[in-house]
Amino acid sequence: MLKMSQEKLADGLGITFQQVQKYEKGTNRVGASRLQQIATILSVPVGYFFTDVPTPSSTTDNKPVHEEDAVTSFLASREGMELNLAFQRVANAKLRQNIVQLVKSLGRPSDLDHDIADPGATR
Repeated sequence: MLKMSQEKLADGLGITFQQVQKYEKGTNRVGASRLQQIATILSVPVGYFFTDVPTPSSTTDNKPVHEEDAVTSFLASREGMELNLAFQRVANAKLRQNIVQLVKSLGRPSDLDHDIADPGATR
């Protein structure tokens, strides 16, 4: 489909073509960083591999998107991949916990968010 042999992809990844076959068949799991490498070699966005994954905007019913689907969609995004790869490079467990807490706190609505969204609003 993308006109690249398993051998050429394997060479680019520094693995055997048999390992590529195992990824393709689903015998072995593909980690996030390996998926990013594959996408780079094939010159496609990571989201290319998730074309059948439903996104919140593509669901037709009013059911909430399952957490697993949301995680998959996020990891398929450029920001999700960058954040994931950077987070994996943080070796200190305590620092990783602090980063998680920071991101959680940034995700909460606050007065500051309200002011940024509508600077002229009064309280």
